[in-house]
Amino acid sequence: MHREMDFRVLEKSKNEIRVEVINADNTLLRPLVDEMSRDEQVEKVQLIIRHPTLDNPVLYVRVKKGKPQAAFKRAAKKLEKVFEELEKLAEKEIKRVTG
Repeated sequence: MHREMDFRVLEKSKNEIRVEVINADNTLLRPLVDEMSRDEQVEKVQLIIRHPTLDNPVLYVRVKKGKPQAAFKRAAKKLEKVFEELEKLAEKEIKRVTG
């Protein structure tokens, strides 16, 4: 059964945030971290996984400027576009193959 992923802010300051990821899905977390690492406003992004079955992963983000939660939002928006494009390409290919 699929459980919805959720976030809980553990610590937040002007340029840093630590967020616990509940019901984490690495299929989504890894691309999110990768996308944030490409963001010029992000100084550091780290996914901390202490124990894979006992602990929830923690995302740490420190930004050079702006708000750290904005970095999450930008990365999520970019990934949303990527997944939408992937869906369109898959649908197009399925139609081509199935006629």
